[in-house]
Amino acid sequence: MTTTLGSSRPTPEGLRGLVQPDRVHGSLYTDPAIFAAELERIWYSTWVYVGHVSEIPRPKDYVRKTIGPQQIVMTRDTDGGVHLLQNRCAHRGNLVCEADRGHSGSFRCPYHGWTFSNTGDLLGAPFNQGYGGREGLKELGGLATVPRVGIYRGFVFGSLAAEGPTLEEHLGAAAERLDRLARLSPEGEVELTAGFVQHEVEANWKMLVENETDGYHPQFVHSSIFSISGSSIGDLYSDKSTAVTRALGGGHSENDLAPEFRRLGVPMGWAGTPESKIPDYVAQMRDVYGTETGDEIMINGSPHIMIFPNLFVAEIQLFSIQPLAVNRTVQHVTAIQFKGAPDLNRRLVTQCVGSVGPAGMLLADDAEMYERNQRGVEQLRPEWLDLRRGLGRETTDDDGYTIGTATDETSMRSMWSHYLTLMDPQPATAPQESTVEGAQA
Repeated sequence: MTTTLGSSRPTPEGLRGLVQPDRVHGSLYTDPAIFAAELERIWYSTWVYVGHVSEIPRPKDYVRKTIGPQQIVMTRDTDGGVHLLQNRCAHRGNLVCEADRGHSGSFRCPYHGWTFSNTGDLLGAPFNQGYGGREGLKELGGLATVPRVGIYRGFVFGSLAAEGPTLEEHLGAAAERLDRLARLSPEGEVELTAGFVQHEVEANWKMLVENETDGYHPQFVHSSIFSISGSSIGDLYSDKSTAVTRALGGGHSENDLAPEFRRLGVPMGWAGTPESKIPDYVAQMRDVYGTETGDEIMINGSPHIMIFPNLFVAEIQLFSIQPLAVNRTVQHVTAIQFKGAPDLNRRLVTQCVGSVGPAGMLLADDAEMYERNQRGVEQLRPEWLDLRRGLGRETTDDDGYTIGTATDETSMRSMWSHYLTLMDPQPATAPQESTVEGAQA
């Protein structure tokens, strides 16, 4: 078998040979043709996380976002509705929005002055007699809009496909994890108001997706920040941990650390913050939910979940993954904020600055690994990346989901299985062997 699909269009048959139950082929991270197919079959066909409603709180607010390499402008109209517009003038293709965020009811193209409303409608074009006057303008198109927009718990998703599964179907069990996140607010709402930092790495986007719920690496990659900060997070990812890795279906997965948090039984232990540091927040939670339920929520803590293909919630921070090229990816990172919890929010921002900020140690560790991985898979041998860790000891939880230990590669195997259903909707006629003739293990 050829080690790469080169510049040819990848076929489903070829892709089926590259994704196997216990390993994946290195060309999946390096072949530009595969990347182009992923944009078409995943990023432009499924639901993708775009932003959060708290980023555009007022009518006429807007913020620039992305769906893969595509620029999207997320707006709020005068009635409060949320819209996703493609950032491309309907005339000659110029970008109509250059600012990262702002407040306006319209966008004016700088090239020829065409003006569009914040819902995408064409409002006017200079010297309109060239188009037959006002009547002629009616035949001209406005800004392209994302065909489907869905909102869950304030999280805005878009799909560039006009038809397909609903957002609820896409989220599946991941929706409950967003519910769990929102319950950490005394008012039941998440806010993303702390601003974003962008980290660009020279690595394939799937390496980031794999890493987000990989419980095998923290003890080694992040040992420096754990030792300096005195954090016990590393202990959550070990053979002694009661935490589990869970495949939620649909490519989504989580490191469920709640069993460890419950074993410790300390409210806010998940955030490394003692009650004495955030007395107002703790009092509000107990007042709103009752002491027993409030403590239960504060003990279980925030989820650690990867929602395929690009939304990662890591307890105190949120990541949005944006692929730019086969070997270029941007992570947009922000501190999670909880409505009605100013004392907790201040601490979360401080913690995030140290971990994922411009000089943060946590994300710097991961970024180094992403780029080393990318340089590694570009080598000729060995051709395959192994995914068998924990394969023989997986079990099923009470809800029917496959789980592994805290350090098993259950989440990666689940992601790749879903990836193959999207890249190759038709199942293979016969089970794939775990080896490929001519390839070296």
